[in-house]
Amino acid sequence: MQQFWRAASRWGLLLTLGLASLVPRSADAQSKVVLQGFWWDYWNSNYPNGWANYLTELAPRLKAMGVDAVWIPPSIKNGNQGNGYSPFDHYDLGDKYQKGFVGTRLGTKDELLRMVAVLHANGIEVVQDVVLNHADGAGSSTGAGGQDPGAWEDYSTSKYKNFRYVSYNSPATAEDAANYLARSGRWSKNWQNFNPNPGNNSTSGDWNAVYFGPDVSYYSGSYGTSSNATYNPAQGADYMRNGARNWLVWYKKQVGFDGVRLDAVKHFPDFATEDFLYNLQSNAGWASGGATMFAVGEWVGGGSQLDQWCTNVQNRSGTFDFGLRNGLYSIVSGGGNFDIGSLPGYQQGTRVVNINGTYVHRTVPFVNNHDTFRPQTSSTGNYTGWNTGSELAPHIDPFDPRLSATYAAALAMDGSPQIFFEDLFNVGSTGKRFSHRPTSTVDLPTRSDLENLVWCHQNLHFKDGAYKVRWQAADHLVIERSTKAIIGINDNFSTWQNSTVSCDFAPGTVLKDYSGANGTATVTVSGSQTVAINTPPCNGTAAGGRRGYSVWAPVNIGTNYVRPARTTTQEWELADDLGDRDSRSLGQGGQLPASSTAWRTAGRIYVGANKTISYNLFPSDGTKSLVVALFNAAGTQVSSATGTGTLTGSYTPTADGWITLKARQNSTTNPAQKAFVKATYTAPAVVNTATAGRTALATAPTQRLDVQADLQLYPNPTASDRFDLTVISNAELKAAVQVFDLTGRLVHQEPLALYPGTNELRLKPRTPLAAGVYQITVPQLHLTRKLVLK
Repeated sequence: MQQFWRAASRWGLLLTLGLASLVPRSADAQSKVVLQGFWWDYWNSNYPNGWANYLTELAPRLKAMGVDAVWIPPSIKNGNQGNGYSPFDHYDLGDKYQKGFVGTRLGTKDELLRMVAVLHANGIEVVQDVVLNHADGAGSSTGAGGQDPGAWEDYSTSKYKNFRYVSYNSPATAEDAANYLARSGRWSKNWQNFNPNPGNNSTSGDWNAVYFGPDVSYYSGSYGTSSNATYNPAQGADYMRNGARNWLVWYKKQVGFDGVRLDAVKHFPDFATEDFLYNLQSNAGWASGGATMFAVGEWVGGGSQLDQWCTNVQNRSGTFDFGLRNGLYSIVSGGGNFDIGSLPGYQQGTRVVNINGTYVHRTVPFVNNHDTFRPQTSSTGNYTGWNTGSELAPHIDPFDPRLSATYAAALAMDGSPQIFFEDLFNVGSTGKRFSHRPTSTVDLPTRSDLENLVWCHQNLHFKDGAYKVRWQAADHLVIERSTKAIIGINDNFSTWQNSTVSCDFAPGTVLKDYSGANGTATVTVSGSQTVAINTPPCNGTAAGGRRGYSVWAPVNIGTNYVRPARTTTQEWELADDLGDRDSRSLGQGGQLPASSTAWRTAGRIYVGANKTISYNLFPSDGTKSLVVALFNAAGTQVSSATGTGTLTGSYTPTADGWITLKARQNSTTNPAQKAFVKATYTAPAVVNTATAGRTALATAPTQRLDVQADLQLYPNPTASDRFDLTVISNAELKAAVQVFDLTGRLVHQEPLALYPGTNELRLKPRTPLAAGVYQITVPQLHLTRKLVLK
């Protein structure tokens, strides 16, 4: 397709694009500026395994910039507390103690839910990254029980295909095979649920090949039992497809996210994807996202392949526009020799979809993302080289002078543009990649060109105007968003480009350059509706230091784009196959027990002062009297509702803080039952997660402590076979120090008795550890640090 466009005549290209631009746009055309809120190996020593807290504190800055949505990493439990792309337990969001820890790389479940609520309070939507094509890390923290000797050999996973999970009924009281294989957490998986299996014995093609771990099979006949597990319930047809569908609906209700980014969609069937998207959009009850819900699939391929996939999933999702990205990369790699006028021809065809009269921008133009951008860094995080062998497409260096031109094109064209974290924020030359505070504009500076382009996109309302290509030359591309803005893009390093173009602005309209490159100069639309567009070179010598773009719109437009604060609704399910009663876990979950009025903790929310909480309890047996209640951070009950059927209550706190939701039977004669607890509330827009308190720690399943703590290692890096650490805590409790290698294997563990204040410990493994990178964690405090042994 790209070859066709490049071979087309300029007149033919203009004609085709002109016809496309005649599609009308409604005033509420939906296009979002989506920030990828992480990089590949995201980490900050101020927020160890607490990226949710990091984004919580960054949220007000993103609101001020005009960001519509933040794409967050996968938030389910991975076996090695990694980036999230090795999913282990889909129903563990950082609340269960398994694999030797509780939190995910984002933090605990409470912190994850707080982050979502704080982003909503800043008017920002949350796009959840979802991995559906594989699972990984079968076995206990030592790998015990993960292998099924009866599994078919796939020559990749060594038959590690027994997936069993802790739950309220079956905590991890040991890490041996017997305990692991008896764990009864929801959505257990056996080798027949992965390729190859008797229901699908193919190992060829993208849908059936093992690339990243046991490859999920969504075919109807891919089901069966384990050959050696003791918890071994029967499975039926479509086990994995039904399980994924049910999980996604639960996930959306529990977390309250607004849209999805689907990882590696070419590696599992389109029919399954369409099914999952339909249920998220239209069959998730109160949490249904609607037909216009943001969804984007990662398909690495050409324009025609992207378009076909969109058709196959009935346009319920768009794709990242890898075709356009090839053109954007050519702007940079061409060093000024690329024909920038040909860039529109690189776009995929399926970009805007009419859904009941609303034009939804489904495609996602992008410059970089975590898969195309893999730098090598120094110990402080500055770029020293590139891991090009692991990049899905060549990176674009954010320090390249043509970066701004590529973003100007991405934001001007149809779609919901994605901004990469390392492009918007400079973390590659400040020496503070791993140590900055997200609230500091000094330690975490932005690239002003990108911040300006986002402002222009939002406040000049690019996507409310039809897309029209007005000028195409080797060094100058001019795009109009009809009667909204005219964007000039110049990839020449040192020469200004000036072109007189047709436009839809009325004769006499006075335009100014909102990029600031042309200073205070204005231009006036002629009687024949033409206007001169002057665009600076990429060398940064223009006013304001702008590089390679200009944005012209009527004078006297100020900041007018506001996304109002939003409430958050989240729902917890109290069931024995969810949650965890281990004292090291969050102690949440479990159905309401029979013949008992003991409380069960559903979860926690972080609520803003003077913001009303509305809460409900939905019983499975509406004839029995139940109680649902709210408790403040001091453990005092502040509100409750009692009775049969659906229970409803409300409460307005007078200060920001944690509220715990609990439920119980109201009679010792009641039988056991499951229940759902739902809360709608508004978080504060600004939260200091250090002083606000992190997730409370368990001393018993029903009692928790708020502990503030820190973990310091020295020296680090070190060549010694022993090293010192300091744990600073404000509480007295028993804990443990654990050391994991990069595979997630526990290589050392020592008990730790903590007292208020500074606790020093010298760690000396019985067997000296090999040189490499390790992860040290105190799971009871959710503290983790990286240690480098030389």
